[in-house]
Amino acid sequence: MKVVQTKDTMNEIYLDALRIRNQVFVAEQGVPSTREIDKDEAYAVHFVLYSDTHEPMATVRLLPIEDNQMKLQRMAVKKEFRGQGLGKIVIAAAETFAKEQGFKKIKLGAQKNAIGFYHELAYQSYGEPFMDAGIEHLSMEKEL
Repeated sequence: MKVVQTKDTMNEIYLDALRIRNQVFVAEQGVPSTREIDKDEAYAVHFVLYSDTHEPMATVRLLPIEDNQMKLQRMAVKKEFRGQGLGKIVIAAAETFAKEQGFKKIKLGAQKNAIGFYHELAYQSYGEPFMDAGIEHLSMEKEL
């Protein structure tokens, strides 16, 4: 397995990330495609985890925000690959990248059913639950 990254929204890595996100968020969760792809695409770093046969399995993006912080977004694992720890692998690669770039903190909005997953990765929750795309979320953060 290998995690690769890109900021180029015209290359195959980015398109693979979009295919995974479309499958998970749009097809499975009913998020409108107009909401899934947003104005921040070109500003984010997109990560894709590939199998040894170069099949895209998981994705996440990091968006730089204020004060040496990044926002982790659009974390998704294709249905057929869930339960194998692939989300942890792609997030670890994103965290390593953020740390190497000098960022000090990662924030995210976790879907309610993923809060335990992020707690396992040492993210701490804060604030009140909120709705995003019709799905309950909770704000979380981690010091790098």
